[in-house]
Amino acid sequence: MGGKNVGLRRTKFVQYPNSLHLTTNYCQMRALLKVSASLLLLTGTVVLMGFRSPKKTPPPTPPKIQAAILLDVSGSMQGLIEQAKAQLWNMMNVMGRVHCTDGTPQIEVALYEYGRRTNNQADGFVRRVSSFTSDLDSLSKMLFGLTIDGSEEYCTQAIYQSLKGLSWDTSRASYKVIFIAGNEDFMQGTLPYEQACKEAKQMGVIVNTIYCGPRNKGIDERWDLGNQCGNGAYTNINHNLKLEDDPTPFDTALITLNTQFNATYLPYGERGARAYAQQAEVDKLNFGVGRKVAAHRVLVKSQSRLYENSQWDLVDALDDDSTLLSRLDRSTLPDTLRGKTTTQLQTIVRAKKMQREQIQQQIAQVQQQRDAYLVQERLKQASRTELATLETEIERIIRDQVKRYNMTVQ
Repeated sequence: MGGKNVGLRRTKFVQYPNSLHLTTNYCQMRALLKVSASLLLLTGTVVLMGFRSPKKTPPPTPPKIQAAILLDVSGSMQGLIEQAKAQLWNMMNVMGRVHCTDGTPQIEVALYEYGRRTNNQADGFVRRVSSFTSDLDSLSKMLFGLTIDGSEEYCTQAIYQSLKGLSWDTSRASYKVIFIAGNEDFMQGTLPYEQACKEAKQMGVIVNTIYCGPRNKGIDERWDLGNQCGNGAYTNINHNLKLEDDPTPFDTALITLNTQFNATYLPYGERGARAYAQQAEVDKLNFGVGRKVAAHRVLVKSQSRLYENSQWDLVDALDDDSTLLSRLDRSTLPDTLRGKTTTQLQTIVRAKKMQREQIQQQIAQVQQQRDAYLVQERLKQASRTELATLETEIERIIRDQVKRYNMTVQ
């Protein structure tokens, strides 16, 4: 019995440490598995983070082109006003062909008059006709509304007022420019030109001076500011020169296409009917100036980036906001559209958009033919001298100065 008992005790003694060894290994294994699982989880998280799509960086905001036109409207400047009416569309066509690395610049134009005796004397007889705008129909109509009167031409005051009274872009990548045109002594008034020029330099605005008269006389009357106002240009024009009309065999086709183009507009909202009527009114005003001006206006209108009317035209508006129809006040629509369902309106808008795009392509083709014809005609008249006008000088200056901002005219 004693031997058996000892044998049993030995068996238990042998089993006990084995059981302890197994238990210890089991605990170590569990701990090791936990650590391994944690490492796998951490590794998986790191890997997943590596495969996560990086945050999209918003595209850079394209720079702007902001042009302020300052016109002398004193008693001898009727010719300048006539040239200003005509040059708007050529200026827009030139600026519309400007491209840069960050896309196509947004274009805004402002208009000031100075020299009118009925304007506020405290403001130097200067009046803001229009703030920066892309509403070209309204701007053109304002130009046609300018009249001459007065003799107090305070140029430096006009520059200063436009610098302080407009919302200039703060980006140094934007081409910000003033064109001031007139005659008489540039330094009239009490505001020192140094103050206006200092402000222009600080804001990064280029000031270009256009003297109406002989070049040397403009220099005598201190219009040549050199680099004192943001490295602007000085030039002179014959403001009484009547613009050559340059008729071509393609003018009638452009006018016909313009009529078809206008028919693609669907006015809406409070100003819809007025703006639609104004479109036709401004056509008539510009076409009355001549075929050349008419052609330039039609070309601008055919470019959606330059001639955008989402504030009153459904076709442009739905491009900007596809949900507009769900909250549209139907009472502001033309009578023929008021009873239409949302689906029916969408169908009509799509059809008008397709028509507009087709007409835009046709206008571009006819315009190319017109331009090629004019090139050939000018070659036949090689001896003809191109005289400086407000239109030619503003175009020349823009083409030269946009290069400073890594922009090109295509």
